[in-house]
Amino acid sequence: MAAYPLLESIDSPATLRQLPRTELPRLASELRNFLVESVSKTGGHLSSNLGTVELTIALHYVFDTPADRLVWDVGHQTYAHKVLTGRRAGMNRLRMLDGVSGFPRRGESEYDTFGVGHSSTSISAALGMAVAARDKGESRRVVAVIGDGAMSAGMAFEALNNAGVVDANLLVILNDNDMSISPPVGALNKYLARLFSGRTFNAARAAGEKVLAKAPSLLEFAKRAEEHVKGMFVPGTLFEEFGFNYIGPIDGHDLDSLVPTLQNLKALKGPRFLHVITRKGQGYKLAEDDPILYHGVSKFDASNGIVSGKGGGKLTYTQVFGDWLCDMAAADTRLIGITPAMREGSGMVEFAERFPGRYHDVGIAEQHALTFAAGLACEGMKPVVAIYSTFLQRAYDQLVHDIALQNLPVVLAIDRGGLVGADGATHQGAFDLSYLACIPNMVVMAPADEDECRRMLTTAFRIDGPTAVRYPRGSGPGTTPSAALEDLPVGKGEIRRRGRRIALLAFGSLLAPALAAGEELDATVANMRFLKPLDAVLARELAAGHDFLVTLEENAVIGGAGSEVARVLEEGGITVPLLRLGLPDRFIDHGDTAVLLSQLGLDGPGIAARVREAVGWNRELVE
Repeated sequence: MAAYPLLESIDSPATLRQLPRTELPRLASELRNFLVESVSKTGGHLSSNLGTVELTIALHYVFDTPADRLVWDVGHQTYAHKVLTGRRAGMNRLRMLDGVSGFPRRGESEYDTFGVGHSSTSISAALGMAVAARDKGESRRVVAVIGDGAMSAGMAFEALNNAGVVDANLLVILNDNDMSISPPVGALNKYLARLFSGRTFNAARAAGEKVLAKAPSLLEFAKRAEEHVKGMFVPGTLFEEFGFNYIGPIDGHDLDSLVPTLQNLKALKGPRFLHVITRKGQGYKLAEDDPILYHGVSKFDASNGIVSGKGGGKLTYTQVFGDWLCDMAAADTRLIGITPAMREGSGMVEFAERFPGRYHDVGIAEQHALTFAAGLACEGMKPVVAIYSTFLQRAYDQLVHDIALQNLPVVLAIDRGGLVGADGATHQGAFDLSYLACIPNMVVMAPADEDECRRMLTTAFRIDGPTAVRYPRGSGPGTTPSAALEDLPVGKGEIRRRGRRIALLAFGSLLAPALAAGEELDATVANMRFLKPLDAVLARELAAGHDFLVTLEENAVIGGAGSEVARVLEEGGITVPLLRLGLPDRFIDHGDTAVLLSQLGLDGPGIAARVREAVGWNRELVE
């Protein structure tokens, strides 16, 4: 890597705080260049991290971290934070097995005060820390940094509503990089930010309120006058109504504005709200011009940027869904597509362009997305909600109460089911089969290849009730989907390989390694397709014709597909040795998906080895 002399001299925020303020812009330049070079070699989130370089420097420069608590939202904006808190050398293994996480993790560093991955949690967590500090008599400061996208979630406003009436010292910083607000440039903006955050202004306001409290009508007039004056310059009325002292907006890339404003806010008490404007991709023109492309990147040449349009790769399950959505929308005008802020990730770009009136991005609001879909279904529409498995967890009550209880025809297209690799424990889709199977009225499917995914989506759309199609990240075995909109018989699996004595019952993505293990073991392999309703007839036939059964799922083994097979066999009065293979009872860390599956014994050789070990007491079964 290139030399970064000033950055390399910073081994902790304490060292950073020893720098003269005049050196901070130089540090920001080196840090930004380091991030571009580093992430281009490892992959990761780039644009959002480039946008928070100056803000991160200013926060660690002004506040006494880690004694003062710094709580980040989501984590897509914390690479600069990781570099400045002693993890610069580890960034060459970012998001790799046993390497630095792409998100804040309490176990990784004392500077990571709260583990995150899902959005909109920072204000709630920071408020809890601020109340704890108050109750323990500690003078520590607590700062929450939340992005404007995360502010669309109801949880953020629930926290603001609570924070405004709690006697705790909390600073909320809105890192705004996408809202329609004019750029805050010029000396006037800096002056206003310093004025409204300074002790003189706030002391005068407090004193004036105390005096005018004896004359309520005058006090109300003064408050309205102040709001009017501030409203001419800042869009802070909403946050003031929540009980916060609103400051801003200020330029989040101007350290000469950030540092003194934060120093003023540090000295104040109570709930404070600082609004900063940043730009995604700041300082790297390619990312500035296309922040979406550079949001989450694979390895690329930093000099030339990401080269798009390379063909020849396998079709991903996300692309299968996107193509199906457009085809089904063309065939049925009742289809409505819904996403909670994941248009690109869920494969809905073409749908949004072709059917703009039937496309709804509701923002980071998974709960609302599902109940919104329920309302559409009540009126005869056919909503399809494209959502990641890990994010569906956030809307579980809505799924149970608003959709399933009312037996409404809502299709859940669940992407990233199973292991997702580099994003790690916060994003692994490890639990959906377990938490979906126990809900009455649900039909739950897991495709084993691309064509089956398309057919399952069609099946789900034609069922008059709640359905879920759960598919993995990335590409499948390479099966070309049919152009037709064909469905599957509900609750029916199939035999994919005939063997003897041992039967492997595979659900979804583990069919391919099951077939490989089946060849080695000469075992029967079934593609079960449906978790609910389970093909009980097939399961019982396999139990009757074999001496040993094995279930396979890329889902938590507790309460998953294997448990459903066991239940069905028990209800049929069938006793047969049953080995349930799936994800163990622990959170799976980040790393290459294939490597993780191998380590867990869920690839072909691993499955064969685990079966041999399980039936070792009867070697005739595997010889």
